[in-house]
Amino acid sequence: QLALVESGGGLVQPGGSLSLSCTASGFIRDEYSIGWFRQAPGKEREGVSCVTRTGDYTSYAESVKGRFTISRDDAKDTVYLFMHNLEPSDTAVYYCAAARRYFGGLKSEGYNVWGQGTQVTVSS
Repeated sequence: QLALVESGGGLVQPGGSLSLSCTASGFIRDEYSIGWFRQAPGKEREGVSCVTRTGDYTSYAESVKGRFTISRDDAKDTVYLFMHNLEPSDTAVYYCAAARRYFGGLKSEGYNVWGQGTQVTVSS
């Protein structure tokens, strides 16, 4: 069973940047599509971004388009979420998730492997 570990969260001021990493315990090239999700206190988990197994297609939530970029490095079994121009509303626990051999999209139901999450706090 694949395991995922997120890292890179922290405290950042509004307008700042953070880079999150999602490292898999096994081989993900051409096998797993990966999604990033977030959950703020008192809110439902929402899809932020996702990438196909081959990396040829990415998708973003409207709220992060133009500010976040997803990228995968299959040689390192790692998927990154580069976040720029962060806003207080981006504060949440960020999770990555994997779906084997199909595209999970931005719906959490599309994934069956989840990491433990990393906290991102945007505050002055």
